[in-house]
Amino acid sequence: MEIQARLMEYKFHFMVAIIVSVVLSSLVYAAPRVLDILAYFWPLFASTAAFLAIAITFGGFQQLSDEATGEGIMNYVAGRPDDSHKYY
Repeated sequence: MEIQARLMEYKFHFMVAIIVSVVLSSLVYAAPRVLDILAYFWPLFASTAAFLAIAITFGGFQQLSDEATGEGIMNYVAGRPDDSHKYY
């Protein structure tokens, strides 16, 4: 009897564990295979890869500026442009 009373304390934990395992197993069973997903989306993957290759080939990589990353846009958003001293 003591064991059954101890188990009843955890009945909600058992129910949640059973529900989660049923949901996960049904998702694994019903989900499409990875190769099916790749077969469906391969034109999208191929065109994206081709676009990136062409953009890098013709555009090249831009060099990083000496300015700290995002400093210019932060000054613009804050309303402090670099040439603000000209307007006073």
